[in-house]
Amino acid sequence: MIRVGVFGAGGRMGAEVCRAVAAAPDMELVAAVDPVLAGRPLAEAASLPGSALVIASDPQAMADGRAEVAVDFTIAASALENIRWCLGHGVHIVVGTTGMSPDDLASVVERSDGRSHVFSAPNFAIGAVMMMRFSRLAAAWLPDAEVIELHHASKRDSPSGTSLATVGEIVAGRAVAHAEPVAPPASPVEVLPGARGAERDGVHIHSVRLPGLVAHQEVIFGGPGQTLTIRHDTTDRIAFMPGVLLAVREIANHPGLTIGLQTLLGL
Repeated sequence: MIRVGVFGAGGRMGAEVCRAVAAAPDMELVAAVDPVLAGRPLAEAASLPGSALVIASDPQAMADGRAEVAVDFTIAASALENIRWCLGHGVHIVVGTTGMSPDDLASVVERSDGRSHVFSAPNFAIGAVMMMRFSRLAAAWLPDAEVIELHHASKRDSPSGTSLATVGEIVAGRAVAHAEPVAPPASPVEVLPGARGAERDGVHIHSVRLPGLVAHQEVIFGGPGQTLTIRHDTTDRIAFMPGVLLAVREIANHPGLTIGLQTLLGL
């Protein structure tokens, strides 16, 4: 049995992770940490009947529960502190929190003693990982692309980590065929500043934040006389759980820092 603790256990993603871990036959949920909801029964906060855990305020609960792997769905500043704690206490950590750069993560891991491993992914939905990989394939032949990402209104970071990772895949796809985008980088006249969205490596990213959304993204490629749209929709957070559980099972076999679910899917 893999002993698992969850940072951000009272949040929407954290609660979903708690339920998924509790239901997994090869895992045991041994700690739940969330300073905002500290002291509340996890059974109530995460709709997890039968759980005897009480949400703790700090990582000491991970040590008390002898957690082998922690899962973090918090905010960037908290996640970095949680990673440091895990690296200093021999606990592997699976990170779903976005808003941190690979350099941020690497700088923390470099100072560790190597006992603990870090796995981070911008998106744990297997379909989203496929969408990013398909975008790399398409960019080799249709290098002009724009990304529209849509998330719930309370998402903290814009653009999303998934959209930035997708741009990285598009750039990699262009490089394979030495393809260069031909469309102009911006409209000659922007009536409203920012109307063309943010831009990275020649790809415009448009972020939508609205109630009712969960996580959605479409990548639109354009070429002479044609367009191609690749879209992924997450309609329930349960979509992320197979990827999270896969990372929990595999992290012990991946020393240091590993980024992206594709590394576990053979893509």
